[in-house]
Amino acid sequence: MGENITTRELDLLNLPAGARLHIGDEAVVEGTGLRNPCEEIAGIQPGLLQSVLERDEHGDFVRKVGVVSVALEGGEVRPGDPIRIELPSPPHQQLEPV
Repeated sequence: MGENITTRELDLLNLPAGARLHIGDEAVVEGTGLRNPCEEIAGIQPGLLQSVLERDEHGDFVRKVGVVSVALEGGEVRPGDPIRIELPSPPHQQLEPV
């Protein structure tokens, strides 16, 4: 589905725009937006598209497929590497679909 890094126990979807993830000893990526799932996901497995989209109490879509990020610093990333989150200076802005 396009993931380059899969995480556990991190609420990536609610991080503010510009949050930086320091992964392992060297790699740094900055969140720039929310992934917008496309219809092709439905071809991977029946029901998959519906499982990554919900509606909130206001009827707005909630995307649950991940965060688009840009690499600021390269480095080797290994399974189990620690991830440290660095928040941008306030005021924080929500990530928007890209």
